[in-house]
Amino acid sequence: MASFFPNLRASFKKVSKKTIVSDDIIHFISAKNIPRYLDQREAQNIDIELFNEYKFSLDQLMELAGYSCAVAIANAYPLKNLSNSNIIVCCGPGNNGGDGLVCARHLKLFGYKPTIFYPKRTDKRIFTDLVTQCEKMNIPFLVCLPNESRLIDINYNIIVDAIFGFSFSGELRPPFVNILDRLKQATIPIVSIDIPSGWDIENGNPDGLQPECLVSLTAPKLCAKHFNGKYHYLGGRFVPNALAEKYELNLPEYPGTDPCVLLKKEVTSTEKSDWVF
Repeated sequence: MASFFPNLRASFKKVSKKTIVSDDIIHFISAKNIPRYLDQREAQNIDIELFNEYKFSLDQLMELAGYSCAVAIANAYPLKNLSNSNIIVCCGPGNNGGDGLVCARHLKLFGYKPTIFYPKRTDKRIFTDLVTQCEKMNIPFLVCLPNESRLIDINYNIIVDAIFGFSFSGELRPPFVNILDRLKQATIPIVSIDIPSGWDIENGNPDGLQPECLVSLTAPKLCAKHFNGKYHYLGGRFVPNALAEKYELNLPEYPGTDPCVLLKKEVTSTEKSDWVF
């Protein structure tokens, strides 16, 4: 793609006082690498190698993933653009839920006001420790999700979907059937971590959750090709080069020191009108 836009910055002429196209978008359009999308088996094999060959621990990977997601959210939804900073982080029982707990902690450090909904907890120490860390930072936990989606809309500005990751398969079971139904009815932006919860990792789910923002981790999964939301980030600046080369991930360059990179931003007609060739 870079060959088609050799001097992108020089190609644009500013025609209004508003600056709409961000450096992130410029970075994405001019990036040489477009990442490869992974099926479930490939995603699982990469995780196994990260654990066994590269000696990453689970808590390390969750910390890196959760931090990446928090930075992506802060980039897509800056505090200055929000009417309030309340975010509800919905966490599932597995590793995706752990990513959500870490994300909530970092969002609190960034100045947001996260509230965690964690309906099906595990007693594994790594997860109980993450809960304790959030509690010590005075992040509240909801006992139950509001019955009406409008109550979610009134009380929060963003929903973080950290319920199910790429290991999910089969049919949804209680209580998550009702939880996802309620989230689908909400009108505020949803940010999904790695894959939208309830989606088939390879085929997506046109009737399922439709997030406005997706933060893929390690590399995008095949279902991300069916994502039609506004923002798509790649998070997790931790994949060793040798592993990326082995799986031909073709990862894009990360800007500066950011742990995430913008892969897609939907540009509105108003935004396009601010720039001409």
